[in-house]
Amino acid sequence: MPVREKFVRAGDWRTLETFWNVTTTAWFRDPAGAEVKIRYSGWWFGADRQRQQLDGSAVRRLTISRWSLFTARLQIRVDGDTAVIYVVEPGNVANLPPGISF
Repeated sequence: MPVREKFVRAGDWRTLETFWNVTTTAWFRDPAGAEVKIRYSGWWFGADRQRQQLDGSAVRRLTISRWSLFTARLQIRVDGDTAVIYVVEPGNVANLPPGISF
């Protein structure tokens, strides 16, 4: 399972990953207070989906669907500059969180 870590600056929405024409699942837990979402966009539209707030204890799951026929961006917004650790698994996967510790 690909565990990823990125440094994110505070402020507006930051793109962690960009997808096109795939299905993918991502899991987050930290940092508490951060928000995550999927941003789908095409030539004439944009839509936010699955917007969730992280609490630092529960694992949150975001799923990139076939809507990524358009561009799908996995985005996060944090209150302070921080490193974010998350898991990305290609394809359709079960609803269970990954079998790793964050």
